[in-house]
Amino acid sequence: MLKYIIKRLAMAVLILLGVSMIIYFLIRLMPVDFIQSKIDAINQGGATVSEETVNAMYEMYGLGDNSFMGILKGYFSWLGALATFDLGTSFVHGIPVADVIFEHMGVSFIIALIATIFEFLIAIPLGITAATHQYSIRDYVVTVLVMIGISLPSFFFGQVLKDFLALKLGWFPASGLLDATVSQAGLSLLLDYARHMFIPILTIVILSIGARMRMTRTNMLEVMNSDYIRTARAKGLKESVVINKHAFRNTLIPMVTSLAGLLPSLFSGAIITEQVFNLPGIGNIALDAMNRGDIPFIMGYNMFLALLSVIGVLLADLMYGIVDPRVKLE
Repeated sequence: MLKYIIKRLAMAVLILLGVSMIIYFLIRLMPVDFIQSKIDAINQGGATVSEETVNAMYEMYGLGDNSFMGILKGYFSWLGALATFDLGTSFVHGIPVADVIFEHMGVSFIIALIATIFEFLIAIPLGITAATHQYSIRDYVVTVLVMIGISLPSFFFGQVLKDFLALKLGWFPASGLLDATVSQAGLSLLLDYARHMFIPILTIVILSIGARMRMTRTNMLEVMNSDYIRTARAKGLKESVVINKHAFRNTLIPMVTSLAGLLPSLFSGAIITEQVFNLPGIGNIALDAMNRGDIPFIMGYNMFLALLSVIGVLLADLMYGIVDPRVKLE
């Protein structure tokens, strides 16, 4: 096991190096230019910027040379700083990238964690009951929910819930994370956070349970037709024991595979949902940084997610041995 983990970690380092180089080159070749945007803003204010000042600004931000060798030099400069655990300073925010990430990551993490918990609590039981009652009314209801979750765009469905629950009924706030007009503390502050996050979490849960239900239903149907399930029933075991102990356990391996992407999804932020509800999450901040060409933040954010993805895949591989003792990691 230890040898396997060391081998995978060594591969992870090579993967992260390759990913970082690809991301850096793509970012440097984006049509968005942070310096040019600053110059345009100055010009719109009535002032003029000399060519010497423009060149000095490009050099100050390390963007003076956009040739292949210049970009490669910039990449190794960024990589050298990363070796000292320095992600650089955000162009937009003017503070270290790590501080920006950790400042806004909490909102996205809490929303994603709560949504994921409810997703599993709802999707897995519904998927099981749909499989054990195939072609029944409950199976058709689950199928409809699956189609809704897969088909509806998040920006559309989020806006529908926002219009109905917030603007028309007035049950919940329409946007933001906190009512800044009222001084709150303790339980009232916590309830205000909960009221603001309810519709975004509801949006994510409804749109995400579809895929999880479909996966659970499909895996359960495949297992329910296996010989060992018929043998268990022939022995006179209760149907609940057959389903929960024998059938469901053998559907966990495909579900463990899907968990590889769970870790980065908890920290990546729901970009579109955060935009719809104007939440100060890391996804919203990342989109703004992308639009404004904030290269250090984009690099730090994407490498953070790449690291979590590699860790998630490794944890999923290790979980195989726990879920199924027949799996040997070498």
